[in-house]
Amino acid sequence: QVHLVESGGGLVQPGGSLRLSCAASGSVDSIYYTAWYRQAPGNQRERVAAIMRSGYADYEDSVKGRFTISRDDAKDTVYLQMNSLKSEDTAVYYCYCQATAQSPVWGQGTQVTVSS
Repeated sequence: QVHLVESGGGLVQPGGSLRLSCAASGSVDSIYYTAWYRQAPGNQRERVAAIMRSGYADYEDSVKGRFTISRDDAKDTVYLQMNSLKSEDTAVYYCYCQATAQSPVWGQGTQVTVSS
């Protein structure tokens, strides 16, 4: 079974940057899809960015050009580089993965707050 742990959240001013990390453990070789979701208070959880095993990446429209998802297979870690942050990016960010022959896995979440 895969286990995910996020880190890197925090408080940042508008226009600033943060890098979130999602470290996987367990059956990591079976992971074929990893995504970052976020959920702001009162809102539904939404997918922000995703990356396939092939390296293909996809982004939600509001973060295109500002966020970058990447993967370091040597470290079994997926990153979300967030630049030009806005107040509307404030949310709890969750890592999510799909792995062969396993139920989808969620991390515990990390808080990102964009405020002056």
